[in-house]
Amino acid sequence: MVIHIGCCGFPVARSKYYERFSLVEVQETFYRLPRLETVRGWRQQAPVDFEFTLKAWQLITHEPRSPTYRKAGLQIPAAQADRYGFFRPTEEVYAAWDNTLQVAQALRARVVVFQCPPSFTPTEEHIANLQQFFSNIKRDHLLLAWEPRGAWEDALVTSLCQDLALIHCVDPFQHLPLYGNPAYFRLHGIGGYRYLYTESDLLWLLHLCQQQQEVYCLFNNVPMWQSAQQFLELAKQPIDPAQQGCAN
Repeated sequence: MVIHIGCCGFPVARSKYYERFSLVEVQETFYRLPRLETVRGWRQQAPVDFEFTLKAWQLITHEPRSPTYRKAGLQIPAAQADRYGFFRPTEEVYAAWDNTLQVAQALRARVVVFQCPPSFTPTEEHIANLQQFFSNIKRDHLLLAWEPRGAWEDALVTSLCQDLALIHCVDPFQHLPLYGNPAYFRLHGIGGYRYLYTESDLLWLLHLCQQQQEVYCLFNNVPMWQSAQQFLELAKQPIDPAQQGCAN
């Protein structure tokens, strides 16, 4: 059992973060892809054994009407809006993946996360887009984690993840993972991003992690620095044999 622990983004100075954690999920890549020279600098400045994961560019997953486009300062002409997001089989979406892939390669990342908005619902068109996209893209040995949100039935998510070789990415306090190894958890806060996880919460999370062969735990709540450090300390403690028996 291996647990990788970190934060979604750097909540403190990078130098301080590197002293405490060996994993981060890059958030900038979702909003607007950084220059490759910048990304290579991040890789060079980090410890050799430090791991980056990253979110795929929103041009792949989100439509231009999403407020995240405005936040990133991205302006898509109205006439071209239907060529972006929702895994559409367009040159623009595939180009967005090619550029995301270059960033992942520069970071020597292992995992790329595709976070979908609740508006990406399980319609026939959306499912077909998803199938076509993941069946056709170059992966370069990357692990791809899909975080669906909204009314997706478990059986459908499981089937798609199996067929398309995807990790079912979840917040385990909202939904347990259905498929994929390693597991990939993104912890958004119970009831909201400002939530501070209690020790009881984190012990439950640790027990869940102990049921996985390997798991990524990325904290994305506002007090992520505090939560991730507390969970790191709990994870360092010897496993209770009684709990280990339950996990198995």
